[in-house]
Amino acid sequence: MAGGSSKSALYGGLAANVGIAVSKFVAAFFTGSSAMLSEGIHSLVDSGNSVLLLYGIRQSRKPADARHPFGRSKELYFWGLIVAVLIFAIGGGMSFYEGIKHIEHPEPLTDPLWNYVVLGVAACFETWASWLAIKALYAGTSDKNTSFWKILSTSHDPAIYASVLENLAALAGLVLALAGVFFGHMLNNPFLDGAASVAIGLLLMVVAVFLVSRTRTLLVGEGVNEVVLADLQAIGRQQPGVHNLRPPLTMYLGPADVILALDVDFDDALSATEVEVAIDQLQDAIRAKYPEFQRIFIEAKSITQKQRQPVTPAAFKPPF
Repeated sequence: MAGGSSKSALYGGLAANVGIAVSKFVAAFFTGSSAMLSEGIHSLVDSGNSVLLLYGIRQSRKPADARHPFGRSKELYFWGLIVAVLIFAIGGGMSFYEGIKHIEHPEPLTDPLWNYVVLGVAACFETWASWLAIKALYAGTSDKNTSFWKILSTSHDPAIYASVLENLAALAGLVLALAGVFFGHMLNNPFLDGAASVAIGLLLMVVAVFLVSRTRTLLVGEGVNEVVLADLQAIGRQQPGVHNLRPPLTMYLGPADVILALDVDFDDALSATEVEVAIDQLQDAIRAKYPEFQRIFIEAKSITQKQRQPVTPAAFKPPF
Protein backbone atom coordinates (compact mmCIF):
# COMPACT_ATOMS: atom_id res chain seq x y z
CA MET A 1 0.00 0.00 0.00
CA ALA A 2 1.24 3.41 -0.86
CA GLY A 3 2.52 5.29 2.13
CA GLY A 4 1.09 8.50 0.68
CA SER A 5 -2.47 7.17 1.02
CA SER A 6 -1.87 6.26 4.67
CA LYS A 7 -0.44 9.66 5.51
CA SER A 8 -3.19 11.54 3.63
CA ALA A 9 -5.85 9.70 5.62
CA LEU A 10 -4.05 10.41 8.90
CA TYR A 11 -3.42 14.09 8.17
CA GLY A 12 -7.04 14.54 7.08
CA GLY A 13 -8.30 12.88 10.25
CA LEU A 14 -5.91 14.89 12.42
CA ALA A 15 -6.98 18.22 10.96
CA ALA A 16 -10.66 17.35 11.39
CA ASN A 17 -10.35 15.96 14.91
CA VAL A 18 -8.36 18.84 16.40
CA GLY A 19 -10.95 21.40 15.34
CA ILE A 20 -13.87 19.18 16.28
CA ALA A 21 -12.44 18.38 19.72
CA VAL A 22 -12.12 22.06 20.60
CA SER A 23 -15.67 22.83 19.46
CA LYS A 24 -17.11 19.86 21.36
CA PHE A 25 -15.41 20.87 24.61
CA VAL A 26 -16.74 24.41 24.19
CA ALA A 27 -20.25 23.09 23.60
CA ALA A 28 -19.99 20.75 26.59
CA PHE A 29 -18.85 23.66 28.80
CA PHE A 30 -21.81 25.87 27.87
CA THR A 31 -24.51 23.18 27.84
CA GLY A 32 -23.34 20.74 30.52
CA SER A 33 -23.84 17.78 28.16
CA SER A 34 -22.06 14.60 29.21
CA ALA A 35 -22.42 13.12 25.72
CA MET A 36 -20.72 16.17 24.21
CA LEU A 37 -17.91 15.91 26.74
CA SER A 38 -17.44 12.24 25.80
CA GLU A 39 -17.39 13.17 22.14
CA GLY A 40 -14.76 15.82 22.87
CA ILE A 41 -12.61 13.21 24.60
CA HIS A 42 -13.17 10.87 21.66
CA SER A 43 -11.98 13.46 19.12
CA LEU A 44 -9.00 14.40 21.29
CA VAL A 45 -7.92 10.75 21.55
CA ASP A 46 -8.33 10.34 17.79
CA SER A 47 -6.08 13.37 17.24
CA GLY A 48 -3.37 11.93 19.46
CA ASN A 49 -3.68 8.55 17.76
CA SER A 50 -3.12 10.10 14.35
CA VAL A 51 0.09 11.69 15.65
CA LEU A 52 1.30 8.35 17.03
CA LEU A 53 0.58 6.51 13.78
CA LEU A 54 2.37 9.20 11.76
CA TYR A 55 5.33 8.78 14.10
CA GLY A 56 5.12 5.01 13.60
CA ILE A 57 5.22 5.44 9.81
CA ARG A 58 8.30 7.63 10.12
CA GLN A 59 10.09 5.16 12.40
CA SER A 60 9.19 2.18 10.22
CA ARG A 61 10.94 3.75 7.23
CA LYS A 62 14.32 3.97 8.90
CA PRO A 63 16.93 1.98 6.98
CA ALA A 64 18.30 -1.34 8.19
CA ASP A 65 21.46 -1.27 10.29
CA ALA A 66 23.64 -3.67 12.26
CA ARG A 67 21.19 -3.85 15.17
CA HIS A 68 18.12 -3.97 12.94
CA PRO A 69 19.21 -6.07 9.95
CA PHE A 70 15.62 -6.52 8.74
CA GLY A 71 14.77 -2.84 9.10
CA ARG A 72 12.20 -1.38 11.48
CA SER A 73 8.95 -1.92 9.61
CA LYS A 74 7.31 -3.48 12.68
CA GLU A 75 7.49 -0.10 14.45
CA LEU A 76 4.18 0.72 12.77
CA TYR A 77 2.57 -2.38 14.29
CA PHE A 78 3.86 -1.46 17.75
CA TRP A 79 2.41 2.05 17.59
CA GLY A 80 -0.80 0.63 16.17
CA LEU A 81 -1.10 -1.49 19.32
CA ILE A 82 -0.46 1.57 21.52
CA VAL A 83 -3.23 3.41 19.66
CA ALA A 84 -5.66 0.56 20.34
CA VAL A 85 -4.83 0.59 24.05
CA LEU A 86 -5.33 4.37 24.23
CA ILE A 87 -8.71 4.12 22.52
CA PHE A 88 -9.82 1.52 25.06
CA ALA A 89 -8.37 3.13 28.20
CA ILE A 90 -8.78 6.85 27.54
CA GLY A 91 -11.45 7.13 24.86
CA GLY A 92 -13.70 4.31 26.01
CA GLY A 93 -12.86 4.37 29.72
CA MET A 94 -13.26 8.11 30.28
CA SER A 95 -16.46 8.29 28.20
CA PHE A 96 -17.93 5.42 30.18
CA TYR A 97 -16.88 7.04 33.47
CA GLU A 98 -18.32 10.43 32.51
CA GLY A 99 -21.59 8.78 31.52
CA ILE A 100 -21.92 6.88 34.80
CA LYS A 101 -21.10 10.01 36.77
CA HIS A 102 -23.71 11.99 34.87
CA ILE A 103 -26.32 9.28 35.45
CA GLU A 104 -25.59 9.24 39.20
CA HIS A 105 -25.54 13.04 39.47
CA PRO A 106 -27.59 14.40 36.56
CA GLU A 107 -27.28 18.07 35.72
CA PRO A 108 -30.02 20.07 33.99
CA LEU A 109 -29.31 20.56 30.28
CA THR A 110 -29.32 24.11 28.95
CA ASP A 111 -30.10 25.35 25.44
CA PRO A 112 -29.06 22.52 23.06
CA LEU A 113 -28.39 24.85 20.11
CA TRP A 114 -24.62 24.74 20.73
CA ASN A 115 -24.69 20.96 20.66
CA TYR A 116 -26.66 20.76 17.42
CA VAL A 117 -24.40 23.22 15.63
CA VAL A 118 -21.22 21.47 16.75
CA LEU A 119 -22.57 18.00 15.97
CA GLY A 120 -23.62 19.13 12.49
CA VAL A 121 -20.21 20.62 11.72
CA ALA A 122 -18.47 17.59 13.22
CA ALA A 123 -20.55 15.23 11.06
CA CYS A 124 -19.38 17.05 7.91
CA PHE A 125 -15.70 16.86 8.91
CA GLU A 126 -15.92 13.24 10.09
CA THR A 127 -17.63 12.22 6.85
CA TRP A 128 -14.78 13.81 4.89
CA ALA A 129 -12.13 12.11 7.07
CA SER A 130 -13.94 8.77 6.75
CA TRP A 131 -14.02 9.12 2.97
CA LEU A 132 -10.26 9.73 2.88
CA ALA A 133 -9.60 6.70 5.09
CA ILE A 134 -11.90 4.36 3.13
CA LYS A 135 -10.42 5.58 -0.15
CA ALA A 136 -6.93 4.73 1.16
CA LEU A 137 -8.20 1.31 2.31
CA TYR A 138 -9.50 0.41 -1.15
CA ALA A 139 -6.35 1.80 -2.79
CA GLY A 140 -4.41 -0.99 -1.12
CA THR A 141 -6.40 -3.88 -2.61
CA SER A 142 -6.34 -5.23 -6.14
CA ASP A 143 -9.76 -6.87 -5.88
CA LYS A 144 -12.34 -4.09 -5.66
CA ASN A 145 -15.19 -6.62 -5.50
CA THR A 146 -14.09 -7.92 -2.10
CA SER A 147 -16.44 -6.94 0.72
CA PHE A 148 -15.60 -3.91 2.83
CA TRP A 149 -15.34 -5.97 6.01
CA LYS A 150 -13.04 -8.52 4.36
CA ILE A 151 -10.68 -5.78 3.16
CA LEU A 152 -10.74 -4.09 6.56
CA SER A 153 -10.16 -7.24 8.60
CA THR A 154 -7.28 -8.42 6.40
CA SER A 155 -5.51 -5.08 5.97
CA HIS A 156 -1.87 -5.08 7.04
CA ASP A 157 -1.59 -1.30 7.52
CA PRO A 158 -2.59 -0.03 10.99
CA ALA A 159 -2.45 3.54 9.71
CA ILE A 160 -5.32 2.65 7.39
CA TYR A 161 -7.55 0.23 9.26
CA ALA A 162 -7.23 2.22 12.51
CA SER A 163 -8.16 5.44 10.68
CA VAL A 164 -11.18 3.80 9.06
CA LEU A 165 -12.49 2.39 12.33
CA GLU A 166 -11.79 5.55 14.31
CA ASN A 167 -13.65 7.72 11.82
CA LEU A 168 -16.59 5.35 11.47
CA ALA A 169 -16.78 5.09 15.26
CA ALA A 170 -16.71 8.89 15.41
CA LEU A 171 -19.70 9.10 13.06
CA ALA A 172 -21.58 6.51 15.11
CA GLY A 173 -20.63 8.42 18.27
CA LEU A 174 -22.08 11.62 16.81
CA VAL A 175 -25.37 9.83 16.19
CA LEU A 176 -25.41 8.57 19.78
CA ALA A 177 -24.55 12.02 21.15
CA LEU A 178 -27.25 13.65 19.02
CA ALA A 179 -29.81 11.12 20.22
CA GLY A 180 -28.81 11.66 23.85
CA VAL A 181 -29.01 15.45 23.59
CA PHE A 182 -32.24 15.50 21.57
CA PHE A 183 -34.23 13.01 23.63
CA GLY A 184 -32.75 14.34 26.86
CA HIS A 185 -34.21 17.77 26.11
CA MET A 186 -37.43 16.57 24.54
CA LEU A 187 -38.23 14.32 27.52
CA ASN A 188 -36.52 16.61 30.05
CA ASN A 189 -34.52 13.63 31.21
CA PRO A 190 -30.75 14.22 31.64
CA PHE A 191 -30.35 10.49 32.31
CA LEU A 192 -30.52 9.89 28.54
CA ASP A 193 -27.56 12.20 27.97
CA GLY A 194 -25.47 10.17 30.39
CA ALA A 195 -26.67 6.92 28.80
CA ALA A 196 -25.46 8.21 25.42
CA SER A 197 -22.04 8.84 26.94
CA VAL A 198 -21.91 5.28 28.28
CA ALA A 199 -22.91 3.96 24.84
CA ILE A 200 -20.11 5.97 23.22
CA GLY A 201 -17.62 4.53 25.70
CA LEU A 202 -18.75 0.97 24.98
CA LEU A 203 -18.53 1.62 21.24
CA LEU A 204 -14.92 2.77 21.56
CA MET A 205 -14.03 -0.25 23.67
CA VAL A 206 -15.40 -2.61 21.00
CA VAL A 207 -13.37 -0.81 18.32
CA ALA A 208 -10.27 -1.00 20.53
CA VAL A 209 -10.68 -4.75 21.07
CA PHE A 210 -10.79 -5.31 17.30
CA LEU A 211 -7.69 -3.16 16.79
CA VAL A 212 -5.79 -5.00 19.53
CA SER A 213 -6.72 -8.37 18.02
CA ARG A 214 -5.74 -7.39 14.48
CA THR A 215 -2.48 -5.70 15.44
CA ARG A 216 -1.47 -8.57 17.77
CA THR A 217 -1.78 -10.98 14.83
CA LEU A 218 0.58 -8.83 12.77
CA LEU A 219 3.05 -8.37 15.62
CA VAL A 220 3.42 -12.09 16.25
CA GLY A 221 4.17 -12.77 12.58
CA GLU A 222 1.21 -13.20 10.22
CA GLY A 223 2.02 -14.52 6.74
CA VAL A 224 0.38 -14.00 3.34
CA ASN A 225 -2.95 -15.61 2.54
CA GLU A 226 -3.53 -18.99 0.91
CA VAL A 227 -4.15 -17.52 -2.55
CA VAL A 228 -0.74 -15.81 -2.62
CA LEU A 229 0.98 -18.92 -1.24
CA ALA A 230 -0.50 -21.04 -4.02
CA ASP A 231 0.50 -18.44 -6.61
CA LEU A 232 4.07 -18.37 -5.30
CA GLN A 233 4.33 -22.12 -5.77
CA ALA A 234 2.88 -21.82 -9.28
CA ILE A 235 5.39 -19.10 -10.19
CA GLY A 236 8.26 -21.17 -8.83
CA ARG A 237 7.33 -24.36 -10.69
CA GLN A 238 7.08 -22.44 -13.96
CA GLN A 239 10.72 -21.34 -13.75
CA PRO A 240 13.32 -23.21 -15.83
CA GLY A 241 15.42 -25.59 -13.78
CA VAL A 242 12.97 -25.81 -10.85
CA HIS A 243 11.81 -29.36 -10.20
CA ASN A 244 9.74 -28.80 -7.07
CA LEU A 245 8.90 -26.10 -4.56
CA ARG A 246 7.86 -26.77 -0.99
CA PRO A 247 5.22 -24.61 0.75
CA PRO A 248 6.66 -21.08 1.10
CA LEU A 249 7.21 -19.49 4.52
CA THR A 250 6.25 -15.83 4.81
CA MET A 251 5.91 -13.13 7.45
CA TYR A 252 4.78 -9.51 7.33
CA LEU A 253 7.30 -7.09 8.80
CA GLY A 254 5.26 -4.13 7.58
CA PRO A 255 2.41 -3.31 5.20
CA ALA A 256 4.77 -3.47 2.18
CA ASP A 257 7.64 -5.47 3.66
CA VAL A 258 7.33 -9.27 3.66
CA ILE A 259 9.97 -11.97 4.22
CA LEU A 260 9.81 -15.01 1.95
CA ALA A 261 11.71 -18.27 2.53
CA LEU A 262 11.68 -20.95 -0.16
CA ASP A 263 12.91 -24.55 -0.18
CA VAL A 264 13.53 -25.40 -3.84
CA ASP A 265 14.52 -28.63 -5.61
CA PHE A 266 16.53 -27.82 -8.73
CA ASP A 267 17.21 -30.20 -11.60
CA ASP A 268 20.24 -32.38 -10.94
CA ALA A 269 21.70 -31.54 -14.35
CA LEU A 270 22.18 -27.87 -13.47
CA SER A 271 25.67 -26.62 -12.66
CA ALA A 272 26.32 -24.30 -9.71
CA THR A 273 26.36 -21.31 -12.06
CA GLU A 274 23.08 -22.35 -13.65
CA VAL A 275 21.51 -22.73 -10.21
CA GLU A 276 22.54 -19.15 -9.41
CA VAL A 277 20.91 -17.96 -12.62
CA ALA A 278 17.77 -19.95 -11.82
CA ILE A 279 17.64 -18.39 -8.35
CA ASP A 280 17.93 -14.89 -9.83
CA GLN A 281 15.17 -15.62 -12.33
CA LEU A 282 12.91 -17.00 -9.61
CA GLN A 283 13.40 -13.93 -7.42
CA ASP A 284 12.79 -11.58 -10.33
CA ALA A 285 9.60 -13.42 -11.31
CA ILE A 286 8.24 -13.24 -7.75
CA ARG A 287 9.10 -9.56 -7.24
CA ALA A 288 7.60 -8.64 -10.61
CA LYS A 289 4.19 -9.66 -9.30
CA TYR A 290 4.70 -9.21 -5.55
CA PRO A 291 7.11 -6.31 -4.92
CA GLU A 292 6.34 -6.44 -1.20
CA PHE A 293 8.68 -9.46 -0.91
CA GLN A 294 11.71 -7.31 -0.21
CA ARG A 295 13.73 -10.18 1.28
CA ILE A 296 13.73 -13.59 -0.39
CA PHE A 297 15.75 -16.47 1.05
CA ILE A 298 16.12 -19.60 -1.08
CA GLU A 299 17.39 -22.92 0.23
CA ALA A 300 18.45 -24.89 -2.80
CA LYS A 301 19.11 -28.61 -3.20
CA SER A 302 19.43 -31.15 -5.99
CA ILE A 303 16.61 -33.67 -6.42
CA THR A 304 19.13 -36.52 -6.12
CA GLN A 305 20.84 -35.24 -2.99
CA LYS A 306 19.80 -36.17 0.51
CA GLN A 307 21.23 -33.11 2.22
CA ARG A 308 20.67 -29.45 1.41
CA GLN A 309 23.46 -27.55 -0.25
CA PRO A 310 24.67 -24.14 0.97
CA VAL A 311 22.88 -21.31 -0.76
CA THR A 312 25.02 -19.10 -2.97
CA PRO A 313 25.18 -15.34 -2.28
CA ALA A 314 22.86 -14.77 -5.23
CA ALA A 315 20.06 -16.46 -3.30
CA PHE A 316 19.44 -13.30 -1.29
CA LYS A 317 19.32 -9.77 -2.60
CA PRO A 318 18.97 -7.25 0.23
CA PRO A 319 16.66 -4.28 -0.47
CA PHE A 320 19.19 -1.75 0.80
